[in-house]
Amino acid sequence: MGWWEISADTLAGSRFVLSPLAETIAALKTLHRGTGAHPGEHAWLARHGPAYRGRLADDQVTAALVRAALGHRWNATFLTPTPAAEPPSFTDELAAVRATSPDTARADLAVSLAGRPLPGPLRRADDLPERTAGLLEWVWREAVLPYWPRRRRVLEAEVLARSAQLSRGGWTAALDGMRPGMRWLGANRLQITADDHPPRELAGAQLVFVPVTPRQSWVSWDVRPAPGGHRSAVVYPCSGALAGTGRVAAPEALGALLGPARAGVLVLLGTPKSTTQLVALTGQGLGSVGRHLKVLSEARLVGRRRAGRSVLYFRTAVGEALVAAQCDA
Repeated sequence: MGWWEISADTLAGSRFVLSPLAETIAALKTLHRGTGAHPGEHAWLARHGPAYRGRLADDQVTAALVRAALGHRWNATFLTPTPAAEPPSFTDELAAVRATSPDTARADLAVSLAGRPLPGPLRRADDLPERTAGLLEWVWREAVLPYWPRRRRVLEAEVLARSAQLSRGGWTAALDGMRPGMRWLGANRLQITADDHPPRELAGAQLVFVPVTPRQSWVSWDVRPAPGGHRSAVVYPCSGALAGTGRVAAPEALGALLGPARAGVLVLLGTPKSTTQLVALTGQGLGSVGRHLKVLSEARLVGRRRAGRSVLYFRTAVGEALVAAQCDA
C-alpha cells in the first residue's frame, strides 16, 4: 500500500486547482489507451482518435516516445510536471516540459520503462522534450481547446462539489474515492494507491488536487524542486454525472409539462447541485438556469440549502414524486 504522510499544516494549505496541461495530458492518455469510459469519451475518441494515430504513424520517434512514457506502471516524470497552486497559462505550463534536458528525459523514460531497455531511436534523439511538448501542443489545439470552455465549467463544478463535501464531512469525505485505491487513513496518512510503494513524507510541501474530465488519474511530485519548494499533486477524474459530456434526457412527458430545458434541470437534481454544476451539466447559461430554478422553487418542486459558501438545490418530496411518476410511466 502506498501512502503519503501529510502534516496538518500541509493539508490545511492544500488547494483544488485547474490545470490546462493536466487536462491535455489526461486527453493524451485517453487517446493512447484508445477506449472511452462513457458515451461522451467514445464520441470524442471517434472524432480525434484517427488523427492522433495518423500523427504517430508519420513520426515513429514520437510514437516510441509515447509508448515509453505512458505504457507502463509510471508516467515519465518530465511528461507530467506538478501543477502550481496558481497554474499559469497552458503555454507557460508547457514551457516546463520544453525546458527539460534530453538526458533528464531519457532518465525519466528509463524509470517509466521499469528496467526495459530504452529503444534505440530514443537513445539517439536529442529533442525528446521538444517532441513531447509538440505532441502535447497538438493534443491541446486539436482535441482539448475546442471543448475547453465547457470542460472548464465542469471542472469548476467538481471543485465546488468537493469543497461542499469538505465543509460537511472534512477531508475524509472530500478525499475518499477521489481516485482508485485512494482514501484517508487517519493519523496524517493519505493512501494514494493500493499498490505497494514506499511512504512519502510531505511535511512542508505544497499539495494540490487537480481534477480532469477524462477518466484518468496519476500522482506527481517535484523530483527537482521548483523555486517555491517541494510540490506534490493528485490528478483525479471528475466524479459521477460531471464526468460525462452528454446531456441528461428528461422523460418526454415531463418535458412536455415543464419544457425540455426546465425538466432537464429537475431531473439532474436527484442529488443536490449548485447553479455552477447545473450550468456545466446542461450547457445552458447561468441566467437560464437561474430562471428555471426560480420557477421550480415557486412550484415547490425544488428546495435549496447552504453548504459552506455554496447554495445547493435539490428536489423536494413533490419534485421527487413528479419525476418518479413520469419515469415509471
